[in-house]
Amino acid sequence: MVQLAFSTNGYSRFDLPEAIRRIADHGYDGVEILADEPHAFLADFDETDRERVVTALDETGLSVSNINANTACGYYDDAPPSAFFDPAIISADEEDRRWRIEYTKAALDFAALLDAPAACVASGSVLPGTPPSEAYDYLLESLDELTDYAENVGVDLGIEFEPELLVECTEEVLTLIDDVESDALGVNLDVGHAAVCGEDPAESIRQCAGHITGIHLEDIEGGRGGKHYHLIPGEGDLDFEPVFGALDDIGYDGFATFELYTYPDEPDEAARRARDELVEYVR
Repeated sequence: MVQLAFSTNGYSRFDLPEAIRRIADHGYDGVEILADEPHAFLADFDETDRERVVTALDETGLSVSNINANTACGYYDDAPPSAFFDPAIISADEEDRRWRIEYTKAALDFAALLDAPAACVASGSVLPGTPPSEAYDYLLESLDELTDYAENVGVDLGIEFEPELLVECTEEVLTLIDDVESDALGVNLDVGHAAVCGEDPAESIRQCAGHITGIHLEDIEGGRGGKHYHLIPGEGDLDFEPVFGALDDIGYDGFATFELYTYPDEPDEAARRARDELVEYVR
């Protein structure tokens, strides 16, 4: 049976242990940890920080659904309030690409420490001066190394496709999985991202059967082909009954994690309403 989790990126006004405790207060089974500022930017996350997280998890009884290493805002001294995927695993600059590979390895180590089943990373955006075919070669090279590492630590690595990134839809992520040829590589499937790309989220789930490392949930205004802005379920136009029906059809029994970073002023309200809206599908 699917279990519900909530991502700490919705609690950006709180430190990580407090975010974990607040999520537990709303009856969730799991928590996704943001491996970036303001929670766990792993380049600066020391042993004391890790111990505080373990303590909060022990006190609440929450499991960790995923380590979300998609963004790297903490890399910058003064990052603006937007998602930073760079340095990415497709960066043409070898030093930047190496930094991101090592950072993703740290996310896999953190997942192993917390008994999380997976960590996720995004491909990154294709930047001027790097044609998509060249960026894809860098992606394959990076993932060859990362999947070897993931296999060694016993944690899956999920690619999260997203509109306007190099890997932005179901077909592209499945092609990538076939090209890499590693059982450690899968997809962290965000149903809203599938919808924004014009796909049927339930069909995307079925196509990705056997490769799903985690699910991200949010509503989208306009449904398929709508704008990429994460909404509490019920505020947009997605139909979640077929989404959970597809998860049931493929025998998925992992976590479905709400990713509602768009409600920084009212995260408790977002967490409460999101669970109330969809808990009927996991009972």
